[in-house]
Amino acid sequence: VFPEMALPLWKNLLQTTKKRILQQRWLSLYNGAHGYEEELVKKKLQQFSGGSVNLSKEDNGIGILTLNNPKLMNAFTGTMIVELQERVTELENWKDGKGLIIHGAGNTFCSGSDLNAVKEMSNSQASDGMNMCMFMQNTLTRLMRLPLISVALVQGKAFGGGAELTTACDFRLMTPGSEIRFVHKHMGLVPGWGGAARLVRIVGSGAALQLLGGAARVDPERALRLGLSEETLPSSDETTALGEARAWLNQYTEGPTTVIRAVKKVVTAGRELPLEAALRTEKDIFGTVWGGPANLQALDRRPKQK
Repeated sequence: VFPEMALPLWKNLLQTTKKRILQQRWLSLYNGAHGYEEELVKKKLQQFSGGSVNLSKEDNGIGILTLNNPKLMNAFTGTMIVELQERVTELENWKDGKGLIIHGAGNTFCSGSDLNAVKEMSNSQASDGMNMCMFMQNTLTRLMRLPLISVALVQGKAFGGGAELTTACDFRLMTPGSEIRFVHKHMGLVPGWGGAARLVRIVGSGAALQLLGGAARVDPERALRLGLSEETLPSSDETTALGEARAWLNQYTEGPTTVIRAVKKVVTAGRELPLEAALRTEKDIFGTVWGGPANLQALDRRPKQK
């Protein structure tokens, strides 16, 4: 009787919940009311070319996002910032995805923004810098809300905007000799890509003040103590470390795609919504897996209670 009763309920809830989650996913932090002009900033950013942001999607549901600008320690050029947004859109539309690893080419993570682009934009209209800030906050918030369990694989240096990018991931893994450093103070700035707000939620306000106010070097040992990193991987070799990161992530992404994605969604709701709204969202997401194929198969495998 159970499957016959549960299946129509499951299908009904699945449709309504999909609609609500889609609405939340595409919600932009900024729009024209905030002075945000997305097409204008994209046009400006595309003047500063170089490097690429590459995405490969593996059969096991793990995506590998590679920052590829090794000549500049994978610093974000203008076109890379635009490409990051495009890759995030691609990941939002990837229905078979469960996990994501972000890493840099050439054995280093990311040194922040390409200073040539930053200098040029700071010498032009003041709104250019603000628009770039809003553009990246929108992109990294969408990245953080993906229904994929995400890991930043930090090799070499994650400086400035690169450090901010690590905070948009669910987890951070570091390799021996790597470092995370919020160097914004030395540029006469504070984080503008959402890194400060996210850092406070990861390590607490006291530690965040130390890391931002001191522009302190965070090695793997200190990152572990602060809760900024989950683990220090054994290898510094780029290919080997990527394999180790895959194995680490697999312990959380192994299982049915619908269930893993639902796990990420309920955690996102719990983190971002007031308690009552989070509870209602959890109820709706629960409805998308209750009586679903994975649930029914698990019940069939269980020995019958006497």
